[in-house]
This record gives sequence, C-alpha cells and structure tokens, in this order.
Amino acid sequence: MHHTPRSRGPGFWALAMGLTLAAAGAAAESPADLARRAGLQIFAGRHLTLLTDRPRRADDGLDELPGVFDQAFATWCLHYGLDPAQHASWRAVGCLMVDRERFRAAGLLPADGTIPEFENGFCAADCFWLMDQSNPDYRRHLLLHEGVHAFTLTLRAADAPPWYTEGIAEYLATHRLDRDGVAALRFVPTPLPRRRADAEQLGRIERLRQLHDAGSAPSLAAVFATAPQAHRALGAYAASWAAVAFLAGHPAHREAFAATERLPLDRDFTSRVRAAPGWDDRAASRDFAAFVADLDYGYDFDRMAIDWSPGAPLTAPRTVSVAGDRGWQNTGGSLEQGQQISFTASGRITVGQASAYRLQSSPDGITLRWYRGRPVGRLLIAQWVEPDDDQQPGFRVLAEGASGTITAATAGPLFVKLNESPGELADHGGEFTVTLAPP
Repeated sequence: MHHTPRSRGPGFWALAMGLTLAAAGAAAESPADLARRAGLQIFAGRHLTLLTDRPRRADDGLDELPGVFDQAFATWCLHYGLDPAQHASWRAVGCLMVDRERFRAAGLLPADGTIPEFENGFCAADCFWLMDQSNPDYRRHLLLHEGVHAFTLTLRAADAPPWYTEGIAEYLATHRLDRDGVAALRFVPTPLPRRRADAEQLGRIERLRQLHDAGSAPSLAAVFATAPQAHRALGAYAASWAAVAFLAGHPAHREAFAATERLPLDRDFTSRVRAAPGWDDRAASRDFAAFVADLDYGYDFDRMAIDWSPGAPLTAPRTVSVAGDRGWQNTGGSLEQGQQISFTASGRITVGQASAYRLQSSPDGITLRWYRGRPVGRLLIAQWVEPDDDQQPGFRVLAEGASGTITAATAGPLFVKLNESPGELADHGGEFTVTLAPP
C-alpha cells in the first residue's frame, strides 16, 4: 500500500508508459489498449478503469467495483471540500493482478525499477496496482485504499508524512455496501466501523487492542514519527488509521484538523497539525491514549469525551451522578496517592434490550452480558495513571460494584463510568448515584 509522491500534472501513464513507448519509436497506447492486446478484462466507470487478469467468476463483484469507486470519489471530494463536478474528468487506472508477470509482459507494470516490489498494493499518481485478494471485501477495501492515494496525489498534490498518507487512505477507504430497493449497491463510508462485519479482514481495532493489552500501544508522538517502511506491518497501518480517526472525530480536534487538511498536504503537515489553535501536545497525547485504550467498533467520540479537570481535594463526603450514556466521567474529587476512601452506589441504568424487555443494571452489573471480562453495567471507578517508566499511560480501575474501598494509585481526580462498549452507549438511560466518603 505504498505510494510515490507526485504533484498535479500529467499522469503516470503519460510520463512513464508514453515516454517509454515513444523512445522505442512506437505510438503511445492507452492502458486499455495494452490490456485488450493482452487479453485482460476491462471494467470501466466514470473515474476508474480497472484492468485484471482475474478469471471471471459468478458473483465475484468485479463488475461492481468501478461503480463503488465512483461513489467513493464523491465522498473523498466532500472530505476535502472539492466540487465533484469540477473534477468530473478525473480518472485513475487500477491493475488488479493475479500474476504480476503477465502485466509486465503487457507493458502495464514497468520492469525498469520505476515501481518497486510491493506485497499488496502500490500507487503512482493516477495509476495503482494491487494483488488479488481471496476475500472480496478486503479486495474492495484495498482497491479504494489505493484509489485514495491516487486521489490525494493528483488532486491534492499530497506529499505528507506517512502516518497521514496511509492513515487517510485507510480512513477514507473503510466502508460497507448496502443495497437499495432495486438491489443497486450503495457505498456507505464507515471510517470508524459500527460493526465488525463492516470491516471484514481489516483487523485494525483488534490489533490495537492486542498492542494495548501487551502494554505496547503506540503514543501519538510515535505515530507522528512513523517511518515509511514501517507500513509493511498491520500495527503501523492500524496506528496511522487510529491517529487520523482520532483527529477527525474527537470534539477537541476535529474542526482544526479539518481546516489543516484544506492546507497543503506537504511534509510540514504534522507541524501544521501541532500548530493548530488550541493544540496542546500533552492533552492530545492523553486523549489519544484514552481513545486507543477504549477503542471498539462504533466508538462514539462525543459520548466518550473526557473532562480532565484536576478537581478539588476529596476531604469531605461527595455525591456524584454517573450517566449511563457516557464514558469516563470526572467526579470533581481528587485524591492524593495512597489516600483511602469508601464508596457506595445505588440506582438503575438501562443497558440495552433482550427480546421485548429493556435490560436494567444495578451498580453490580448484569451477568447476562459481559464486556472485557466484567458484567455490562457494572460501576467502575478509576484514576488516570502516567507511569514514570516506559509503561503506557491509562485508566487504572481501583474499585467496582455497589460498594467498597478505594486506594488512590496516584495524585489526581477520580473517574467513574459503567462497564460497556463505547459503541453501545447511545440507547442507555438513567444514572447511578455514588457517594465518596473519606474516613
């Protein structure tokens, strides 16, 4: 999924293939001409000419790919504030390959080192190549990923750092397909997938979860410094996608990030992100770490946004409400490291539905449903801990359930929430009442 930076201007085929053929004394042929002569299949839409040596199979969906690409093109224009009508003539050439040597023999894959060896896909200006995939959903995703590269390289003259170029390609390529009443396909962008089935075989969320659980989730600074060659590994793609999704979705960053994306996408892009109004490296790093820690399908940025206020020393009893439809909530009470207090909780929260009945949870949670090793709806009390060593920062759960004792892990505020997936909060209601009491 690598790409070659190239500014707006003549496309790859005009510069590479046409000049090569002209030097050989032959008339320049279009990619479609070369494909026909080689006996390849050709599928064409408004914005994509797809060439492939993949044998035709029933219901393989190849003939639908140009139409999906055309719909995705409109989404990409919207993201960057471009008018699709003004770029109606824009086209890319995609080569879907089973046998790359057949494309070399046809003159459709340069053999002179212009295009480096690649494992899955590569883009150069308005042309891209991708290896065939056994999973049709991943094949389509990879096609769109390379299509985003072609779009940004030609229409945005993109030469931004790798975390952004690969992250935005993943972000804008992620989608699901719906069919309307007459069975026509509809491209639905899902930059942060709502369901696992919307992103079959991508594995980004799962990989980030593995890294987090192993204590090696990347920091935002580490993502910003990602080297180009690192994107041969799923973890780097997942982290770059997460950084773009975070900056594009978090309420504290999305407006400034969108404005930055309208500026040149050059090698100073990261510096522009960090120079945006209101940017604070420490706060952004903490928000990103909290996002990665709780990341799951359907992650709701607005409901998961965190108030990091330091709070007041908890020296007297304090009663707080815990909303059922929010992520970590600041209690307004702060503890010193090692300080102990007790807590009691009451109330009921609706946490979904089973058959015709609304499920309700007490602070102990419901054993009918579990999430990350705990009953759904269970009250969790935590502090944000940033270790002095190389361990990753994160929320450390200090207590849970209806009552108990809390021993502060660090100096700082207490946070509370119910145990639930961050994608399942919208239909929750009610609140717990929690009383925090020093000795």
